[in-house]
Parts: sequence; C-alpha cells; structure tokens
Amino acid sequence: MSYRTALSEVLADVVGPVAEATRVQDRFPRGTVTALGQAGLLGLTVSAELGGGGQGLREAAEVVTRTARICPSTAAVLLSHYTAVAVLEVYGCPWVRGETAAGRHLASLALAESESGADGDGPGAGDPLLAPRSVATRSGGVVALRGRKRGVVAAGEADTYVWSSRPLAAPDGLTLWAVPAHAPDLFVPARPGVEGPRGTATSTVFADPVLVPAEAMLGTDGAGFDVVLRTVLPWLLELRAAAQPFRTANPVEPVSARHRTDSLAAS
Repeated sequence: MSYRTALSEVLADVVGPVAEATRVQDRFPRGTVTALGQAGLLGLTVSAELGGGGQGLREAAEVVTRTARICPSTAAVLLSHYTAVAVLEVYGCPWVRGETAAGRHLASLALAESESGADGDGPGAGDPLLAPRSVATRSGGVVALRGRKRGVVAAGEADTYVWSSRPLAAPDGLTLWAVPAHAPDLFVPARPGVEGPRGTATSTVFADPVLVPAEAMLGTDGAGFDVVLRTVLPWLLELRAAAQPFRTANPVEPVSARHRTDSLAAS
C-alpha cells in the first residue's frame, strides 16, 4: 500500500471522526498518532533500510497539507515530528530510528526559549534559536541539561525531544541532544498554559536538570548551529507553509465518502 493510500484511510477512518473533539475538548489525538504510526506515516521519512518509508521533505509536506485540511492539530504534531526526525535520521541512534520506522516513536522539537517561539509549531521567526540559554554540564558519561523550552508540541506525549543547549566545551555555537521523555527530572506541567493550537499538548518543558548519557549528543559539540540552519529551519519552514492555509480556515473538514474516494483515486 502506498503512503498516500494509507494516509487517505487514516484520515477517513480515524482523523476525521475525532477532529472536532480534538479541537473543542483540547484533547491530544493519541489514537490518531497511534494509527498514523501503524500506517507507516510516522516512519515515512526514516530510511527504508531500517523499515521506514524512505521518503523526504516533499512527501512529508504532502502528508501535513492533507492532514491539516482535516485536523490542523494533528498536522502540527506531524510538523514537529517530521522536523525532529530529519535531525535524528542523520545523528540519532539506530534504536530510536528503528522505533520511529516501526511507528512506535513520536519525536518533537524542544528548541524555542522565548515567548515568540510558543506558537505551537516550534520556534518562531524571532526566537534566538542559534543562541540558546539552556546549559549542559558533563560529569563522566552523564550530561546534565538545565533550561526550559517553550512551545514544545506534544509535550508529555512525545517519546524523544530534540533539545538545544550551549556547548559543553566548544567556544561558540550550540549543541543538540536527543532527550528521551523518561529522562529523570524532565518536567511537563500537569496543567499546561495556553500555547499553540488546541489539542496539540503544546507546553513549556523544564529541565532542572535532566540527566542524559553523553551519547545522547546529536552530532558534535557546538556544531548544532549548522544543523539548525541546514536541516531544522528548511524542514520547519516548508512544513509550516504546507499547513498554513488551513490554520485559520474551518478547523474541521468533514470526511465524506466522496472525499475518501477522490483521495484514494488521487493516490
């Protein structure tokens, strides 16, 4: 089954029926995320060698666009996930990539630190992404991350966060980390503030500190500057553009039998 056909079925059978409840009740679409994973759509951009879809930014943008027509909240979750996976595909460990390919792993971005970044899609245009205030301190094989990240989509729901900090030892730049959701002392408020589209579980995430193994570093110390410029921003901006036309439109587009038939035919 092609990813387009799989997406059509998930949109019709799962996303559409719960889209209104997701928005009105401000409920994270956990069942939808599970269905997207089972359909191979969370692993769409993971290497085929690991069991993923082997697709790229263009295909991810198509999925975000079609999903945003039905449920902008789910599209925002996918937007952050695909951007984070683009980083993990290059620098992440094989286990995380394999779990993502199998549809069992949801990733998200934890990069923004100012109010301008809390728009529900990750960092905002005015946020100092290239000069994070979060700090990292190493002791043996363990790194302590301290800081707070605003506008984190799927906060408390994602399995891995791509987190930025000041370098451990490099004189400038920034360093990226894969922070697992179960990392000790990673704190997500039980009652998150009003951040981002309803139903996206967007919140501020606190690390005071969070302990991760030194191997959680993505790339090399201080080299995250180029990763943000060359990978994060291109994916983020392209996927935002794909979702933008539907963010201020009718948030729920009913999925009729004809819509599903037309979508299947198009795929």
